[in-house]
Amino acid sequence: MLNKMRLIQITAIFSLLLTSPAVMAQETCFSLDTALTVVRAQEYAPLIAQAAEGTTPEQVEFLSFVESGRWSVVYAATPVADPGYFFFEKVSGKNQFKDVWSGMADPSEQPELVKWAETLGAPTELATCFAETAAAE
Repeated sequence: MLNKMRLIQITAIFSLLLTSPAVMAQETCFSLDTALTVVRAQEYAPLIAQAAEGTTPEQVEFLSFVESGRWSVVYAATPVADPGYFFFEKVSGKNQFKDVWSGMADPSEQPELVKWAETLGAPTELATCFAETAAAE
């Protein structure tokens, strides 16, 4: 559980970054849920820390969030790697980590990124939002 001071820090960050400008700039992301809340941070921080071995939940820095149906993508930074797009699928009411994509993408690589995310099982709209956002970073 996050301590009170950490919650205050997270709340301050979220008040500035409720949504990433890169995500909001992408037209396909407009219809998706991009609300990055303290509750979501508390839910996803341990999952991301577990996926990024050597990281604690308190070290996870949330950069953006997008959700479509049972699928979500958290763009987050950890001290052990470059920022990455962490993909989750909700199964039986619990988010399960599926994979992470990290790196730089060129706009010409968007179709390849969409296909990669869809291969995980992500819905097309979420996959397209991810690909456009990753190429815009």
